[in-house]
Amino acid sequence: MIKFNDNFYFGSASSATQSEGAWNTDGKGQNIWDYWFETESFRFHNKIGPYETSTFYRNYKEDIKLLKETGHNSFRFSISWSRLLPNGFGEVNPKAIDFYNNVIDELLANKIEPFINLFHFDMPMCMQNVGGWENREVVEHYANFAKICFEHFGDRVKRWFTFNEPIVHVECGYLLGYHYPYKVDPKAAVQVGYHTALANALAIKNYRELNGDGKIGIVLNLSPCYPRSENKWDLKASFIADLFANKSFLDPAVKGYFPIELIDIIKEHDLMPEYIESDLKIISENTVDYLGVNYYQPRRVAARASLPNPEAPFMPEYYYDYYVMPGRKINPHRGWEIFEKGIYDIAINIRDNYGNIEWLISENGMGVEGEEKFLVDGVIQDDYRIDFYKDHLKWLHKGIEEGSNCIGYHVWTFIDNWSWLNSYKNRYGLVSLDLSTQKRTIKKSGRWFKELSDKKGF
Repeated sequence: MIKFNDNFYFGSASSATQSEGAWNTDGKGQNIWDYWFETESFRFHNKIGPYETSTFYRNYKEDIKLLKETGHNSFRFSISWSRLLPNGFGEVNPKAIDFYNNVIDELLANKIEPFINLFHFDMPMCMQNVGGWENREVVEHYANFAKICFEHFGDRVKRWFTFNEPIVHVECGYLLGYHYPYKVDPKAAVQVGYHTALANALAIKNYRELNGDGKIGIVLNLSPCYPRSENKWDLKASFIADLFANKSFLDPAVKGYFPIELIDIIKEHDLMPEYIESDLKIISENTVDYLGVNYYQPRRVAARASLPNPEAPFMPEYYYDYYVMPGRKINPHRGWEIFEKGIYDIAINIRDNYGNIEWLISENGMGVEGEEKFLVDGVIQDDYRIDFYKDHLKWLHKGIEEGSNCIGYHVWTFIDNWSWLNSYKNRYGLVSLDLSTQKRTIKKSGRWFKELSDKKGF
């Protein structure tokens, strides 16, 4: 029997843009996804954009009942900056305040603890128009947005996150050209990363100055970096990959400073950001109370087999090649390796190298394409998802047994939701969503998740 303690959080995570819909309803301003879909819809799978997504804005009461029915004692969602502050700053949208108040109150009435995240890839377009995270003024506007959220909702919400996966808007938006503004500009990427770390610290500072009596943290997607071999050059490649992928945000958030080895690399490539010396004090004095960890897959690397092109834009892969481990287990729908032990290695790393800070798994899940083929008598028989959860929970439990301070397990996600450029290609939910009717149906995994939560184990 795998058993977790009675206070363990079981729940799921979502985000505003991926679930709310109502993209231009009740005074909401445009965000970068609304704009991008409007201007280049061909970039989105099946030309499905963020306008309606999973209609949580309209159906939150029904959805919260389904949260209860699937065993949630906690739920992470995000507040849409562009819904709350249509101009990015200034006048607050009263209908947004009403909506988020209603969601929080409905969750609490159902004995579901709200975890609120403040930024999930969804920069208001008016802020992007002045440079987004490249512009220091936007950092100040974000910190003020956070303060407004704390003031309006902090009396009931005791678990906060500043950002979800900040490495994603750095890499995808400014280094790899995947997300809007789809730049390939390593200098801008470093500036954006630095400003995001500063924004995290400023939001924490604001929370504490308001005497917030809860806890505030950050959600990071941690991917343990495994070397191909014990060869010293493979080990060095793995060390550098870890600097970029994990420690770049983990160290400033938890320890209050950037890794010196990362700074040395940034200097060597002439990519240092503009900063003010006093910023470093703000970052060092405003570290997180706890940590959310999204875990999906490991990162396997090897020493480079060839010299980098001196004329190409700098990428972290200047220092390593990705390595495909023979015999790996893979999710064929997503193309990602499934390596359950990674969750244990994260647990031990946090225990040993990050002061055994309180943390939870804030996302873990399996996206599957064409799930309708597993439909029997109107219910998705997703045993593969149940097995995926069980196999990860076994390793998480082992980490906890060995002293890692993990307090919960949130899956991605509660209901099949819209997924950025992939729209609804891969389904992740405990609850299935019929896009044509918006009908919600609990999957087999949703019923199993209720048992898991009730028994605090399996």
